[in-house]
Amino acid sequence: MRIAIVGGGPGGLFLATLVKAGDPAAEVTVFERNRADDTFGFGVVFSDATLAGIHAADPVVRDALTEYGVHWDAIEVRLKGERFRCGGMGMAAIARKTLLAVLHERASSVGVTLRFQTEVELEDLTGFDLVVAADGANSRIRERLAAVLEPMVETAAAKFIWFGTTYHFDGLTFVHERSADGVFAVHGYPISPEVSTFIVETDRESWLRAGLDEFDVAQPPGPSDLKTKQYLEKLFAEQIEGHPLLVNNSRWASFRTRRTGRWSAGNVVLLGDAVHTAHFSVGSGTKMAMEDAIALAGALAAHEDIPAALAAYEESARPSVEKIQGSARPSLSWWEHFGRYHDTLEPWQFAFHFLTRSISGGKLARRDPAFVAATRAAWQAEHGSAPLETPFRSGGLHLPGRVVDVHHSPTRSDPGGAGSGERGVPRPAVVGEWSTSAVLWLEAPATEHELPGALASLHSGALAGPAIVAVYGGSRLTRTLLAEEARLVAGVPAMVVDDELTPDDAETLLLSGRADLVGRTNGADRSRVAGVSRSVGGSV
Repeated sequence: MRIAIVGGGPGGLFLATLVKAGDPAAEVTVFERNRADDTFGFGVVFSDATLAGIHAADPVVRDALTEYGVHWDAIEVRLKGERFRCGGMGMAAIARKTLLAVLHERASSVGVTLRFQTEVELEDLTGFDLVVAADGANSRIRERLAAVLEPMVETAAAKFIWFGTTYHFDGLTFVHERSADGVFAVHGYPISPEVSTFIVETDRESWLRAGLDEFDVAQPPGPSDLKTKQYLEKLFAEQIEGHPLLVNNSRWASFRTRRTGRWSAGNVVLLGDAVHTAHFSVGSGTKMAMEDAIALAGALAAHEDIPAALAAYEESARPSVEKIQGSARPSLSWWEHFGRYHDTLEPWQFAFHFLTRSISGGKLARRDPAFVAATRAAWQAEHGSAPLETPFRSGGLHLPGRVVDVHHSPTRSDPGGAGSGERGVPRPAVVGEWSTSAVLWLEAPATEHELPGALASLHSGALAGPAIVAVYGGSRLTRTLLAEEARLVAGVPAMVVDDELTPDDAETLLLSGRADLVGRTNGADRSRVAGVSRSVGGSV
């Protein structure tokens, strides 16, 4: 079999090695348009869980990390002079340039042909049995076949830029600082004893106020944004002890989440960023590409027929990718809104909010019980009781706990003016002297694209001074975003109505400051949400 791999990144090189090592008779050629020692970016991160699968396929990455990489167990969050550490987060990182050099050597050692400074089009590859497009997020091959592959892209609102620094972070560290222009945050982690990666994110408004939109990103790869470098060196000087930032094609961008309807067309198949991306705060593109390589190599080994192999590859790899992208969306959303969390949440709550943006507090506790216990203790110190059992007051409304029974109207009713359509909506029973007028009901939209209308209804309804805003329907993310807007921006306590919430989910909402109350409809199992046999809440 003759296989052409277009793109000499980690995913393409790893696939070439796996295929050639498994079938020495195969002819495998990697075409890379850059030179062997060219690379953009600084470091690559792998979680311990990810490494298990990669190590089982081939020892090259394990050996490289052992010899050249850096390993750590904790994540640190820095905010307003305080630092919080959460363990159980085993990860390892390596300089991207070092990883590529190791993968080049490994591929060559098993007989892969590496052709650098060679740019190819599909027409140049007609003699190959299989063409693998591993040519990155801006894949030219994917765009050539777009009518068949059906690529989709979503562009995030937040801005990010990638630097390095000579400051040595102990492990993955998130640093948050406010300048006169807005809030900026760093993802920092070591990639060698001498260099750390330094990724900065901010919202578009802060970026514009700081005048950091002046660099011409239409320039070919190479020049870096030196004005931004100087601005961020000054802003984070204390956090990195005056160390300089290092540039390598460092320029602002907006993250693009890519999905592809079909992963192959004929004898052409996509791999890595060419077929999918997930925000780097959750899913390393390198990690996902190398896992694709494992799945594709396995499918090719199991099927002599190429179409069958490509179908098996997509069937095997797609569920994992979609799971990662599902987790990445709430994390990416966090970075689009982190300014409000920085300004309104206490540092202990901010750290917990950040670390639970894609997982629950219970899952976090399995990694670091002490961190979650400290968060619960901080809540107890502030409120005098456990989260679900904490009494709630808003105006004259008084509830004995944070879990609330909500009753459904059997016909259309829209007391909050949020536009519920023809379905029945939750509506409250009377609590003491309080009736429906105490609650502003908002139906969350199914997607984030529809949020502006719901946000307008929220701020309009909040002018009437409701005791609480109750958010129902939609998705878990849109419900959460509306609840946060209510309590953190509009200044009205928020209740999230969701029958699927477990006790862990409910506590996480409260501890993180995403909501003040948790509601279940009258058909829900009380013990499922409350986690206790007795009532800890009230009726609304």
